[in-house]
Amino acid sequence: MSRRRLLAGIAAATALALTGCSTGSTSGDGQTRAADTDTKAGAKAFPVTIRHAFGETTIEKEPKRVATLGWSDQDNALALGVDPVGATKLTWGGNKAGSSDWFDARLKSTGMKAPVRYDDSDGPPAEEIAKLRPDVILATNSGLTKAQYDKLSKIAPVVAYPEAAWITPWRTSLELVGRALGRSEAAEQVTAKTEQRIRAARAKYPQLEGRSLIFAYLTTTDLSSVGIYAPQDPRVSFMHDLGLVDAPAVARAIKPGQFYGTVSAERAPELTSDVLLTWSENPGDHKTFTDHKLIGRIPAIADGHAYAEADKHVSLAVTNPTPLSIPYVIEHFVPHVAQAVDRS
Repeated sequence: MSRRRLLAGIAAATALALTGCSTGSTSGDGQTRAADTDTKAGAKAFPVTIRHAFGETTIEKEPKRVATLGWSDQDNALALGVDPVGATKLTWGGNKAGSSDWFDARLKSTGMKAPVRYDDSDGPPAEEIAKLRPDVILATNSGLTKAQYDKLSKIAPVVAYPEAAWITPWRTSLELVGRALGRSEAAEQVTAKTEQRIRAARAKYPQLEGRSLIFAYLTTTDLSSVGIYAPQDPRVSFMHDLGLVDAPAVARAIKPGQFYGTVSAERAPELTSDVLLTWSENPGDHKTFTDHKLIGRIPAIADGHAYAEADKHVSLAVTNPTPLSIPYVIEHFVPHVAQAVDRS
């Protein structure tokens, strides 16, 4: 499944003008020490064999040049103090450089060089990646296919997702990246610090505890159905981290083995939850949802307990929770969720 297809569950993919995009560095070891993590590889970290959806990948020695696919592994590598030489261009919700504000802020704070950004809208650009001479390719939360995996494996060892495309939890991605880079101890440290931030947010917004959630996809171009993200989706599982729980309607909407479901708009009154979260392509979309004769009958929308995020950069962060983006989500998205729960 391509990232563009999945993001249709968020909004229509919009190409950004990538003016001012850094070309990054294609020389050196691609690593610089981060301020808050021990980035030295463990003395006995290699060789390491990592199991994933396409089999096993063995990394014989510490990677010096790291390329990433998907929209989160560049964050994971950087959080561990490793500067990727190449990373996917963020073509939906990214900033003008095809990057993210949280990634760029970490780069600036550590003095690391920006990676080369390549567009994977039509699949991983193998030739561009090969030019970077990577020692490893990280794709722990991506849409990589078996054929793409086989092709890229001729360039360098590839660490794919453990189960299915696009649903790897942030903790699992970080753990896998930590093993691949020989920095499992650093990954544990980053996980602990991130969980501390989550606990602080949970304490700040106690009204979220135990409240039922539907994370939906709605678009004004077709209001004949309601898309519902499954519990395995990273944006949903992060809401679980904050204390929210799945509404019963979620299980009814998603069949076994599926990671996304749809419900006819005629069944809108059945989609009961304490809060409904979604996206909006334009600021006025939420009113369109509310005023619609069918969608407006979703209980959380009718009662004022819904929030539609209109900022694509915030949506990007929520869709791809990582140790770098989670503080951004807590600052820019979670307060709106709490307000939607509280609203009378």
